[in-house]
Amino acid sequence: MIPVVALVVAKAPVPGLAKTRLAASIGDRAAADIAAAALLDTLDAVAIAPVQARVVAMTGDLDAASASEEIRTRLEAFTVVPQRGDTFADRLANAHIDAAVAAGNRTVLQIGMDTPQVSAEMIVECAHELVGAGAVLGLADDGGWWVLGVSDAAMADCLRTVPMSQLDTGALTLAALYGKGIDVTRVAELADVDTIDDIDAVRRVCAADSRFARATAAVRAVGA
Repeated sequence: MIPVVALVVAKAPVPGLAKTRLAASIGDRAAADIAAAALLDTLDAVAIAPVQARVVAMTGDLDAASASEEIRTRLEAFTVVPQRGDTFADRLANAHIDAAVAAGNRTVLQIGMDTPQVSAEMIVECAHELVGAGAVLGLADDGGWWVLGVSDAAMADCLRTVPMSQLDTGALTLAALYGKGIDVTRVAELADVDTIDDIDAVRRVCAADSRFARATAAVRAVGA
């Protein structure tokens, strides 16, 4: 086992609250179904990665979510902690601390639920990079980031000052880590799913039988 805690930060895929930019193109229910598929594919990959512990920091009403029963069943393989904090940045920083406490290991590798193409092998590669490093960071092609690993959960405290969901969030996160004197290893950049125009690029690199591929089979980019 790799001595790393894999942390997934997730939001219950409730119609009307999940993937709102995507929902503007395809409707609330379809967007929530896609968000649920992405989350479940991510949880599957983390569940089979040979890491020491697996934690999900969850927010939202899972009872009202798409695929709620399937998600609940999958979460049985994880330690689940509630997200806490007034801002998304605070919730991310707190999730690292809570995952470390829950697992008894302060080395935390965190991913979200917007990159369903992430495989167990990719998680293993990132975890191996993190062992012996200060931090790892994988940028997303929309300017954010899809993975952040820290050798001590307290290092994620620097996220509290980083504006989230901006075109420069990834660059600002990298700068915040460097500003704390943390050595950062960069890992692969990935596309994530926020709008209808993101779907084709992600679907092409997902397994053909993945939930995300099936849930988006009929979705085409605007103008396609």
